[in-house]
Amino acid sequence: MTTFVQLAINVPSIAGIFDYGVPEHLSGRVRVGHLVIAPFGRQTVQGLVLRFIQTPSVAQTRDIIELVDPDPVLTPSQISWAESFAQTTLAPLASIIELFLPPGLNQQVDTIFEIRKLEPENRKPEGKNALQQPTPDAGTSKLESSNTASRLLKLLEQRGALRGRQIDRHFSKVDWRRTAQYLVRRGVLSSHSLLPPAGIRPKYIRTAQLAVAPGIAEAAMDNLGSTEATLIRRQKALRFLIKQPDAINVSWIYAESGCNLSDLQELAERELIVLRETEIWRDPLQKITDQETGNRELILTDEQQRAWQQIELSFRQVSGGEAGRPILLDGVTGSGKTELYLQATREALRCGGQAIILVPEISLTPQIVRRFQARFPGQVGLLHSKLSEGERYDTWRRARAGLLKIIIGARSALFAPLPNPGLIVIDECNDDSYYQSDPPFYNAVSAAQNYAQIGGCVCILGSATPSVVQRYQAEVGQSLRLELTQRIASEAPVESAKKLDLPPVRIVDMRAELKAGNRAIFSRELTDALAATLKRGEQAIVFLNRRGTATYIFCRDCGYVVRCPRCDTPLTYHVSSGEKLLCHRCGYTRQMPKVCPECNGSNIRAYGLGSEKVEAEVQALFPKARTLRWDWETTRQKESHEIILSHFAAGRADVLIGTQMLAKGLDLPRVTLVGIVLADVGLFLPDPFAPERVFQVLTQVAGRAGRSSLGGRVILQTFAPEHYVIQNAARHDVKGFYQHELDQRRRLGYPPFSRLVRLEYRHLDPVKAEEDAHKLSAKLKTQIETGDWKSVTTIGPAPCFFPRVNGSYRWQIILRGSDPVSFLGGRLPSGWRVEVDPVSLL
Repeated sequence: MTTFVQLAINVPSIAGIFDYGVPEHLSGRVRVGHLVIAPFGRQTVQGLVLRFIQTPSVAQTRDIIELVDPDPVLTPSQISWAESFAQTTLAPLASIIELFLPPGLNQQVDTIFEIRKLEPENRKPEGKNALQQPTPDAGTSKLESSNTASRLLKLLEQRGALRGRQIDRHFSKVDWRRTAQYLVRRGVLSSHSLLPPAGIRPKYIRTAQLAVAPGIAEAAMDNLGSTEATLIRRQKALRFLIKQPDAINVSWIYAESGCNLSDLQELAERELIVLRETEIWRDPLQKITDQETGNRELILTDEQQRAWQQIELSFRQVSGGEAGRPILLDGVTGSGKTELYLQATREALRCGGQAIILVPEISLTPQIVRRFQARFPGQVGLLHSKLSEGERYDTWRRARAGLLKIIIGARSALFAPLPNPGLIVIDECNDDSYYQSDPPFYNAVSAAQNYAQIGGCVCILGSATPSVVQRYQAEVGQSLRLELTQRIASEAPVESAKKLDLPPVRIVDMRAELKAGNRAIFSRELTDALAATLKRGEQAIVFLNRRGTATYIFCRDCGYVVRCPRCDTPLTYHVSSGEKLLCHRCGYTRQMPKVCPECNGSNIRAYGLGSEKVEAEVQALFPKARTLRWDWETTRQKESHEIILSHFAAGRADVLIGTQMLAKGLDLPRVTLVGIVLADVGLFLPDPFAPERVFQVLTQVAGRAGRSSLGGRVILQTFAPEHYVIQNAARHDVKGFYQHELDQRRRLGYPPFSRLVRLEYRHLDPVKAEEDAHKLSAKLKTQIETGDWKSVTTIGPAPCFFPRVNGSYRWQIILRGSDPVSFLGGRLPSGWRVEVDPVSLL
């Protein structure tokens, strides 16, 4: 009797679920969660087994072909979560499942195109003759279509057959695929689908081990080679192996004896040694030096103890089958949230589960990994995007095999295949880094809460500045809020915990500095404070939430601003990149112009402020100070986060200058001064979430000071000292900011009093982009008026704040209401990007 399964096909444009048969040779081997190869139309694709079914929905089914991997790649809980995830984010199920698959397993079908080879009598017109008829590209001229086809044919003539992804690199802004399909129909090109082979494989090393008793090996020493040189090499190798109790990497034998592989193969032929291929794990944690010496649990403060009792109760409730609420651990910076994460992890492991620990920035992983490694040696794995594909693949496999109990990393770590997760921690849960701003759009914080509910595990959200929505959810009972109001000295011994005050924040009005004749980057007060800090041998952080040397380049004669030709945004000047101008949205670069492109004037200058310029100013004021800069440019290389942080933590630098990545979670006891150069950045953007983002980053960066008995202070420079965000941040008044912002959101009808769905449309033609946006807006309004959706309103259509990105013009429509997701349902507009609960409307 044939067995049937339902598959989610790994083709991003396909949203459905399809029924397949299980062939006899795979009967009993296929399980739920297996990744398989299956036919789909004329293609061969990957699919994931969602469930077994008794009766297929079609009369004739096709059989799956083979297993990609002998073990399932998703657990039943992860499959349930993925299906729920797809519904709540309005994303195709295939794109959600792709998040769970590591490099080396996840392969999407591609198409190979090549120029068709025909016999002379059957050959159809090619080249220019083949292009006389227009392609079916709507709204495109014959000349434009011919240019695309000519470029495509020339590329294939020069390079031979190419996959679609290879051709994509040559047509960054042109829809070449429709032209290619037209040429296929004309017989000029041929095409066929291909499932490329997995790119990542297990890593093996060759090892050798003595195969006989040492006495037998010694007796064979005189008869190991025909020449003296060969004899000496093999004798040295054999004597080295006699001393080794276990198998050893052959590279060690080569180094010790001077032998080569042929020598070892000869010894193996004589059955004196055994040569093996041994798989090794690529482990990124081997590169993180262990600087944590203590692995004992700290004595909890009274506040921490009260919080722990509630967390412990949640574990008991979940173990008893109850649906536990998420826990919002609302603790000021330095209040000991990490110790509670550690104790919760210990409890999860004691109950037979595993733990996932999420941090918002890759830069934070080395610091938190050290603490977890010290407490749970040999049980910790690391997952984030800066690892090599091999490292991610091996960590994923070790997690699936149950060899790792704790996974730490950025948002992608949430999808690790742990067999039985008992705890999910989201540190700095307010951070926008948990939001994926490319399809499929999702927020790892809300996704983690959904996963915990489906999988039956404890979920802890930790933050010094919970978002307005997160705090409101706790107020209305959707989560349990636990508060930590007291700081603890980071250098306190394990037997005690010394309480500290939050650092005082001094607001400096930069308008008054200008009136006093000070046009420098730093106020007089910040300059004096830096001098005093350096004199005492302490450390300082100088923070600016902007990278580069200057914000934009403009001509003082005519006012022309140098912009990105693809995005229309002003280019940023970077000295460290060879005095180049860079677009921070699409990556476009160009050299600094010597004359104005508009008026040919030579009075073209850089204007504004960036992290490079701040570093140069510190070096000019304090030539003997050792500085480090920590921003996007300095951390592009692998392991650069770890290098910069370890240098500063070890006292090999006096001043750390950087952007918002240094604002979060870092525990640096010798930092006694934080200088915020320009607190106003981002404050007045036309986005309802802008004030919250600024308040959070100011509060977080202020919390880097005074985390030891040395104390600390913060100097905050601003041109808007009276603004409620600035005032509340200076007072560390999270509650005051929350009440003010909540009143604003209630009045304007924004979250948490409604939900938002953002629809974005992109097109190379600005007229087409605007027309299509207005058409969809009219259609949505009609559906709202004629249906029972009076609670849903539309905002827009309107151009996005950044109206052009990478050559495409952007328009957006915002749906606002109690349930705009249900309103859209399956009626997703074709060609539009759909974001549920976006964190920004820019």
